[in-house]
Amino acid sequence: MINGDVSFWWNQLGRPANRDPLPGPTTADVCIVGAGYTGLWTAYYLKKAAPALRIVIVEQRFAGYGASGRNGGWLTNSVTGGREQYVASHGRDAAARFQTGMNETVDEVIRVAADEGIDADIVKGGEFTVAYDQPQQRRLEASARSEQAWDMTDVELLSPAAARARIDVAGATGAMWHPHCARINPAKLAAGLARVVEGLGVEIYEDTQVSEITPHRAITDRGVVDAEFVVRATEGFTAGLKGLHRAWLPMNSTLIATAPLGSDVWASICWEGRETLGDMAHAYMYAQRTADDRIAIGGRGVPYRFGSQTDSDGRTPASTVKALRGILTRFFPATAGVAIDHAWSGVLGVPRDWAATVGLDPATGLAWAGGYVGTGVATTNLAGRTLTDLILGNDTGLTRLPWVNHRVRNWEPEPLRWLAVHALYRAYSLADHAELTRRKTTSPIASVADVVSGRGH
Repeated sequence: MINGDVSFWWNQLGRPANRDPLPGPTTADVCIVGAGYTGLWTAYYLKKAAPALRIVIVEQRFAGYGASGRNGGWLTNSVTGGREQYVASHGRDAAARFQTGMNETVDEVIRVAADEGIDADIVKGGEFTVAYDQPQQRRLEASARSEQAWDMTDVELLSPAAARARIDVAGATGAMWHPHCARINPAKLAAGLARVVEGLGVEIYEDTQVSEITPHRAITDRGVVDAEFVVRATEGFTAGLKGLHRAWLPMNSTLIATAPLGSDVWASICWEGRETLGDMAHAYMYAQRTADDRIAIGGRGVPYRFGSQTDSDGRTPASTVKALRGILTRFFPATAGVAIDHAWSGVLGVPRDWAATVGLDPATGLAWAGGYVGTGVATTNLAGRTLTDLILGNDTGLTRLPWVNHRVRNWEPEPLRWLAVHALYRAYSLADHAELTRRKTTSPIASVADVVSGRGH
């Protein structure tokens, strides 16, 4: 088994040749810090809309090194943190516009990939969420009812038989499905976007570490970039920038990928539609059937490192690999003898209220997007289009969405931050165990944890 080496996706694809670092101090119209999905999509739409702009992207390692090249490959329509917070703050119509925008974003990514010749193994099979104990089933039914109160969600509630005919998860009590989700290979999308934006004339400089962002400036170890606009697109690595240590918490997520499964195993599992797969646990899992017939399955593992530290190569503790293997074989007993070929981890950005944000301060030229909490594969595209309109001064439906210029308080200082995050995820794990083994209703431990963490709205 390969442990680390950034991700299975990059290991399978092969990393592109290193791009040159920033050659020294320079000026640009727009400087983008971070060559992940947010930075690449922003550069793409800006350059399409205003070809004369000089756009410079600076990246600490290589394009797609962070969450963009390590995630579970869910291109889905989730509104990060949920719609209800925007119903409370902006009204139901604004929340509905946001959800519709996310639905359209899934199709926009698929359209651009096709138009630009990016083969990212995209299959729009929808999102399938399963329950396998009574508390989960109750939450599933409540969630489906809530979703079905919105016309644009298109959620279907499935019986146990219908659920298992679609993806045969052992012990499934039911499931829900919606069509606004596609499976992708995340590294292929990142590599393809980087190639396309370079072809448009965007300059990408790798191995260039940004230490601080100030009005109209990005300060790097290779020289200062002066620009009218500086876009912070650093997601889980934001805590490494001066003055932003407590802004977004770098939450760890871990995946494993099996060896390719034989036809007999797939016959027992079904999963012919290539839906993405999740569950209703509090410490939830996520999975996909890959283009080469593996299962890639993920979960939280060790949720957070003291002092907002981030890893370098994705190396994962054996205990986390074992836990994910346990989930895999509990879901699909036929995989018990299948080898695990790769394990890896990465960080995602978590704001204190678990809600993503995009914005621009015209006075300083500082723009930002992130805090996707694991739902960034689609949301980054919406962020890139929104940042384009904000930077160009266009008043559009995108710039009026309720997440624009949303601000949130910082996370608590250490050691409170470390203690709180580890306690919360321990509480979620205990709640899941209790529900799986004996409880008939949702564990009150999880309900309290939701409120304390900020996930409860």
